[in-house]
Amino acid sequence: MLQRIRAFAQPDLAHVIRIQDQLRAMLDFEQPNAKEVDGFLSSLSHPSRLAAVRSLRPMHLRRLYDVVEGYRPVDVDDLVPPDVGVREQVRHYGRNSLPAFTIFEKRFMRPADDASELWGYNFQSLAPLTGPGYFVAYDSPERGEVDIDYTRLPAERPVGWPELQENERGLSRLVYAHMVDRLRGVTEHVSIGRAWKKGREQSAWFILCRE
Repeated sequence: MLQRIRAFAQPDLAHVIRIQDQLRAMLDFEQPNAKEVDGFLSSLSHPSRLAAVRSLRPMHLRRLYDVVEGYRPVDVDDLVPPDVGVREQVRHYGRNSLPAFTIFEKRFMRPADDASELWGYNFQSLAPLTGPGYFVAYDSPERGEVDIDYTRLPAERPVGWPELQENERGLSRLVYAHMVDRLRGVTEHVSIGRAWKKGREQSAWFILCRE
């Protein structure tokens, strides 16, 4: 039984390569089909879906971000579902368009006193240098998106999370200062974002896959 469970949880290499190729082929078109991408990713198990989205290249992330504008409105309940307890962490596994250090996570939780926002931080290998990149996330209903706002910090450090650190100090300033990520929905479990700094869009995209 244990062997069967492991086999289900970890897709074999041939399957991973096949679904990665399929997803990238969908996004090789200048104007991908958002509904087709949604249907494909939604049909996969979590391990397969994660393997697929983490195979995407920067041009794929850019195209997907553009094509899903207005396709699937997203709000904070999509990032941390309502049945998840207060201050219970939800992990979103990500990949960004940087030339290196592309694999990371965004971890979210709902604070006890305000259901309209989420607290979160970035979990990644450069955190000892750049800091945890704390943020507050909230709905942007006029766009049907979620803003991940690094100019705001949680009111306190949740238990088990890194020490709170301002994003305008040290090396954190180079990465997170004055930044707001705009997050769009792709599927029930997948979202895609682009960084904005001081109100200007940046050539920086990322994709997230909720656990």
